[in-house]
Amino acid sequence: MTAAELLGAEGPLARGLPGFAPRPQQQAMAAAVASALRVHSVLVVEAGTGTGKTFAYLTPALLSGARVIISTGTKNLQDQLFHKDLPVVRKALAVPVKAAMLKGRSNYLCRHRLALAEAGGRWRRREQAAEFRRIHTWAQRTRSGDIGEIPDVAETSPVWPQVTSTTDNCLGQECAFWQDCFVIKARRRAQEADVLVINHHLFFADMAIREEGFTELLPGADAVILDEAHQLPEIAGLFFGLSLGSRQLSELAQDTVAEQQRDAPDFPVLRERAARLEPAVTAFRQALGQEARRAPWRTVASQPALVAALTKLAGVVEQLGQALKEAAPRGKGLDSCRQRCGDLAQRLSKLTQPAADTDIHWFETRPQGFTLNLTPLDIAPVFHNFMMKHQGAWIFTSATLAVGESFEHFAGRLGLSDPMTLRLDSPFDFARNALQYHPPGLPEPASPHYLEAYVEAVLPVLAASQGRAFLLFTSHRALNEAAASLNGRVPYPLLVQGSLPKGELLARFRALGNAVLLGTASFWEGVDVRGEALSCVVIDKLPFDSPGDPVLQARIDALRRQGGNPFLEYQVPQAVIALKQGAGRLIRDVTDRGVLVLCDPRLLSKSYGRFFLDSLPPMARTVRLADVQAFFAAANARG
Repeated sequence: MTAAELLGAEGPLARGLPGFAPRPQQQAMAAAVASALRVHSVLVVEAGTGTGKTFAYLTPALLSGARVIISTGTKNLQDQLFHKDLPVVRKALAVPVKAAMLKGRSNYLCRHRLALAEAGGRWRRREQAAEFRRIHTWAQRTRSGDIGEIPDVAETSPVWPQVTSTTDNCLGQECAFWQDCFVIKARRRAQEADVLVINHHLFFADMAIREEGFTELLPGADAVILDEAHQLPEIAGLFFGLSLGSRQLSELAQDTVAEQQRDAPDFPVLRERAARLEPAVTAFRQALGQEARRAPWRTVASQPALVAALTKLAGVVEQLGQALKEAAPRGKGLDSCRQRCGDLAQRLSKLTQPAADTDIHWFETRPQGFTLNLTPLDIAPVFHNFMMKHQGAWIFTSATLAVGESFEHFAGRLGLSDPMTLRLDSPFDFARNALQYHPPGLPEPASPHYLEAYVEAVLPVLAASQGRAFLLFTSHRALNEAAASLNGRVPYPLLVQGSLPKGELLARFRALGNAVLLGTASFWEGVDVRGEALSCVVIDKLPFDSPGDPVLQARIDALRRQGGNPFLEYQVPQAVIALKQGAGRLIRDVTDRGVLVLCDPRLLSKSYGRFFLDSLPPMARTVRLADVQAFFAAANARG
């Protein structure tokens, strides 16, 4: 049987998997992936919602006999792929494929740092001490060391950085726990696997390290399958640049103190110099300005207060480095801190000097921290060269890669030259089960009255849908203002991003059945709510990136210098893909029905609006509220 036939009505998945239904789109994708694996070609596939793209690439991958790396967008998707989807397909096909999963080192418990944290013994808050005790108990029984095994310690807990390692603070082969290291064990399993499941951040971290000439972390592969591929260009930019964050400096100070207590208790000057680092970091953060923002480095580089704070910070790092050099022979941990301090000092120097024209030089501030960045203006040449060095099949897939019928924007950003392409519409019946509504009479989004008009347009829609809606926003400011305006005017539970962790908000949304959830970027993709609980998705504006963003501005300027049209060649395609992601939250199953509300009047009034409309699934469009009310009335009567 071919891969397509295996996914057909007479195939093992149809026979052995309850609820499995053959889909022509899934079979077409499986055939294309099988061909790419066979002849080692580059394939780009947009597979609309409901295609079943995971099974469509897993089936030919498991049958190919090739060593395959599969990378996906998030750790949650990685876990689902490895623990759920892959075992189902492997069992149905009855193939003896050895599979493994590998995450970045910060996802694994570090025994050395666990011992350091235990010796330190002090936690700022009682709940952190309780979390550490749970981690310590779990450490005695875990086989994988994957921190995802502990659901009752939040991923954002400040305890995790104290008991996991980074590239900066790992002691490597000098660590006393090297032979029992969870990261090393996971890498060994990865090297022995036929199919390896990773995530994009790990893929690019390893790719960047390879380029620097270090030992490869991932095994060589005959094929690479990159799911959720629309995320790749942005993630790649993070790894092919250079950055330095306040957290790295603070962790260096904390680790230095811990190692000094352990191996050099009679060297108090080391502790004193480490203690100076945190105030210097705080002063530098304050000199960058009070508000949280992203801006070009040149806008602040010459400010006297910042120059003074930078001089102080650099001096403190240098003095700490001198003390660490003297203390390094006392212990492996202290020597590691010495190396880290030298690396951070070099980064600080480079990231505060004028940058090359090929880099975007910018900084980002948060309420309690900062990051300095050099981001490549164009990662396409680097990625293209990497692919040329690693010949094999390269398969890129997502539900959102094309703009209209064209893959030119996506392929250009990654330097893919003349790839095979395939665009598959969703098998769901959007024409029958979905309605696209454009509220009439709304002002331009730049109008000071836009939010007020938006709320008035949304209220009758929510009444018709009886809640059961996602309100997706392009900014936190708009979300907060809308939440305040809707509070008390909507007779349904309001769930607002930031009030609870994302997972808990979604769990409540599903359980309530009539809630209205307000969210920004993280709710536009990777969220799957099936059934009537989500019957309406409202999008406030076209998701253009902020024009003040320094990375976007630099790319716009570069395109202008090349004689291009930045708006149509870059900004519109980026926004089209983002809009497709948001709209994709609505219909998640064959029985789902719902209304997509697009409030931005530019979709109908501007010529570029057609690029967005032509990229969405085919569904009826209306500007009449009565049609929305009739749609929901019919759905309620039917259900």
